[in-house]
Amino acid sequence: MNLSYLLISAALMFLATLVPRFLPFVFIKRKITSPFWKSFLYYLPYAVLAALTFPYVLYSTGSLPAAAIATVAALVMSFFELNMASVAAISFLVAFGLGFLF
Repeated sequence: MNLSYLLISAALMFLATLVPRFLPFVFIKRKITSPFWKSFLYYLPYAVLAALTFPYVLYSTGSLPAAAIATVAALVMSFFELNMASVAAISFLVAFGLGFLF
């Protein structure tokens, strides 16, 4: 990963979190009551951050199958609402362990 890509990614993440939360205060003078716009503005930063980081999750190890299985394991644990430290630790162990097999 080169420095320019890292800086561009950081700028995009900054904009993705700042713009949806800042612009409504500037341009909209009344309270947002539409459920669509409220959920759109709430989930937009998470979607952009996920889109920027997900490719590196799959290529973070030397083995694509090990990273994919660890990602699925992390998603399953997140679905069952385990805390973030447990999800990170267990998915790391899964990726590390499967790295020897693949």
